[in-house]
Amino acid sequence: MNATRSNNRFHPFSIAIHWLTLVLLAVVYALIELRKYYPKGSEIREGLKTWHFIFGLTIFAIVLIRIVVRLMHRAPPITPKPPVWTWPFREGMHLALYLFLIAMPILGWMTLSAKGKTIPFWGLHLPPIHIVDKALAKQLEATHATIAYVGLALIALHTIAALIHHYILRDDALMRMLPERKG
Repeated sequence: MNATRSNNRFHPFSIAIHWLTLVLLAVVYALIELRKYYPKGSEIREGLKTWHFIFGLTIFAIVLIRIVVRLMHRAPPITPKPPVWTWPFREGMHLALYLFLIAMPILGWMTLSAKGKTIPFWGLHLPPIHIVDKALAKQLEATHATIAYVGLALIALHTIAALIHHYILRDDALMRMLPERKG
């Protein structure tokens, strides 16, 4: 790997957890949508919800790791340098995505806590982070569902922006986050 190319790419671990986060988000959304096809209280429906919780909290853990890695390894500059006026949009989008990726698992955890349910996480039962409050649980669940749609919009905008960078601005913004090809 030559030095110039590696300096224009994100750290390989950052690239891996970026794409892992995307895959897990797709799984989380799919699980909660698939549950609608099964009767309430059925074993399959409850299993889909449990896996939704587990993968949602896994995203939370990965995002915390991502933040640490991002602090340790600065983002490589986009080449050629994009117009200065795009900076607030880029930074705002990344901030919004991180807030979404942090807020959603916390809201889910709070919802389960307020419902008085156990919080499953890979064989563990995490402690509740709120007292049981059924009315609040309904509000939290509604907020969680609403923000899920906002998250889909953010993901779509992020994807569109990456494609605009690649195909219209013709810079390396997208390539910096793709796994490096051998040969």
